[in-house]
Amino acid sequence: MRTFPTLHTQRSEQSPDAAPGAAQPSRSFVAFAKRLSREPLLHFTLLGALIFGGDAVLHPPAKDEKVITVAKTMRQSFIENFDEDKVRAPSDDQLQKMIDSWVASEILYREGKALGVDRGDEMIRDRIAFKMQLLIFDQIKVPRPTEEQLRAWFAENHANFDEPERVSFYITPPTDQATAQRQFEDIAQQHESEELQQQTRAILGRTVASLAASFGQEFRDALLAMPPGQWKVLRSRDGWHVARLDSRIQGTLANLETVRDEAARIWHTEETRKLAWEAVKRLKTSYQVRYEQ
Repeated sequence: MRTFPTLHTQRSEQSPDAAPGAAQPSRSFVAFAKRLSREPLLHFTLLGALIFGGDAVLHPPAKDEKVITVAKTMRQSFIENFDEDKVRAPSDDQLQKMIDSWVASEILYREGKALGVDRGDEMIRDRIAFKMQLLIFDQIKVPRPTEEQLRAWFAENHANFDEPERVSFYITPPTDQATAQRQFEDIAQQHESEELQQQTRAILGRTVASLAASFGQEFRDALLAMPPGQWKVLRSRDGWHVARLDSRIQGTLANLETVRDEAARIWHTEETRKLAWEAVKRLKTSYQVRYEQ
C-alpha cells in the first residue's frame, strides 16, 4: 500500500530569492506535490470537475423542473379511459388516485433521468419510471412479520382467503319477456329447438358476490331463491332469460394455519409497496404539482 510522506513544517530551507522571513515549503513537500501532480486519478477528478462545472454553467436546470402540470386534457383522458364501455365515470376519489399514480410515475421518471438511468437506452417515460421503482424496491428490506402482525393483518384481510359461495346454472340468451316465456314452455315440454340448446350457456362455479354486477340484483335474488333443477323465466339487466339453478356450494372461512405462507407472502408484498410509496412521497415533497384550471 502506498504511504504518503510525513510533512515537516518546523524547519525549512529558504531559496536565495525568497523574501526574508517568508515561510518556504520543505523539500519533502515539494517532492510530494510533484508526485501527486503526476497521478492519473487526480487528473481524472479535476477534468470531471471542470466538465460538470462547465455543464452546470452552460446548461442550468430549468426553473420549472420541479413543477408537474396535470393538464385538463390529461384528467379528461383518465375519465374517458376509466370504463371502456363508457357506462361509468370515476368518482372524485378514484380520479385523484389515478392522477396521484401518474404524478408518482412522472416523479420517478425525472429522478431516474437525474440519476442517468436512461443513458444509452431510448426508453419511454414509464420504462424509466419502472427502473426507478426497481431501484427503490431493491433498497427496501422488510423483515418477516411477527405472529401478532400477521394475525392482525389476516383478521382484516381474511375475506381474500375465504372460499366464496358459488353457484352453477344454465341460462338462455337475453330476449323480450314474451319470447322468454315461449322458450320456457318449449323447454318444459322438452320441445326446445336445437338452436336454443346451442345458445344456452352453462355457467359453472360462479361466485354469488359477482352475480349482481353481471346480471343485476333482481336476477341474483331470484336465482338464489330457485330450487335446483327447475327452469324459470328470470329478468336480468340485459333482458329476459330462461334459467335453471344447477348447484349451490356454500362458502367456507379460511384458517390462518392453512394459508400462513401465502398470507405472509402477501403481507410482505404490501409492506414493501407501502414503504416504496412512502419513498415516492418523500421525493414528491421537492416537487410542485400544478393543476390547470
